[in-house]
Amino acid sequence: MSVLVFAENWDGKFKKSTYEAISYGSEIAKQVGGNVTAVVIGNVSNEDMKLLGKYGAQKVLSVKNDKLNALNPSAFASAIAQASQKENAKVIIVSYTYSGRSVAGRVAVKLKAGLIAGAIALPSSTSPFTIRKKCFSGKGLTDVTISSEVKIIGLYPNSFHLDTGEGSVAIENFSPSFSDSDFNSTFKETKKTSDKIVLTEAEIVVSGGRGLKGPENWGMIEQLAELLGAATSCSKPVADVGWRPHHEHVGQTGITIAPNLYIAIGISGAIQHLAGVNSSKVMVAINTDKEAPFFKAANYGICGDAFEVVPKLIEEIKKFKSAH
Repeated sequence: MSVLVFAENWDGKFKKSTYEAISYGSEIAKQVGGNVTAVVIGNVSNEDMKLLGKYGAQKVLSVKNDKLNALNPSAFASAIAQASQKENAKVIIVSYTYSGRSVAGRVAVKLKAGLIAGAIALPSSTSPFTIRKKCFSGKGLTDVTISSEVKIIGLYPNSFHLDTGEGSVAIENFSPSFSDSDFNSTFKETKKTSDKIVLTEAEIVVSGGRGLKGPENWGMIEQLAELLGAATSCSKPVADVGWRPHHEHVGQTGITIAPNLYIAIGISGAIQHLAGVNSSKVMVAINTDKEAPFFKAANYGICGDAFEVVPKLIEEIKKFKSAH
């Protein structure tokens, strides 16, 4: 049983979530007894595509078309569906990013396939095909079974370890056919953030709330994040009043993240915010209010003034880094 992985790229470069999807696909291929083929859409160099072999891909289907240099969900779905049919793939994996979400459902319709959105583990059984995923805004877990012949798995970012080896990969050019309807939607402009670390892929996130009292106090948040190699985020009220850009807003109505470490500074912990971050492996809350809801959800809590705690934390981290 062949496994097909949509190897998403950004401006011709792969990121961590893509490598996670390939590693995940490699493990599933071992379970079902098949090979891993990655489909790459857009202008990606052969050198970068060869890197996919280190994570378990045996073959790459390279789809290059000037119309596909920017995400077009309909056209991408057509290419992935045709690649699946070419390889006779019965399992298709996409990273459950914004791009992956926009494509996965369309592929499922084209192939009459079952879709598990937001998977966080390998199949506990392949007969029946059962996988654990998140539910209830990340507060619960459920085991879902797919009975369709073709199965699509949307892998939640930062939920699977990376496995590397010395594998090699064969690269093959693939030219799927497209209809006019595949290009009914066109992208006129793409606005990109200048963040050094993509929030959805960050292993550490430092987040601030209204407890910081104003945008002029965000310097210590950015300094702490830089020391930790972390991304920065914020609560919804902070983004709404314009203290921080909306692409940093995490929560039920913003971005959902699952870092290894989430540090919440001056955030009370409303249920809508927790829904976007409660998949974090470790959460630390810093707040002056000992009754703040975040303390009940956090693994570690510091009840204190952020303007006193954070500078001390920064100094201790600097001392630790200089000593090591």
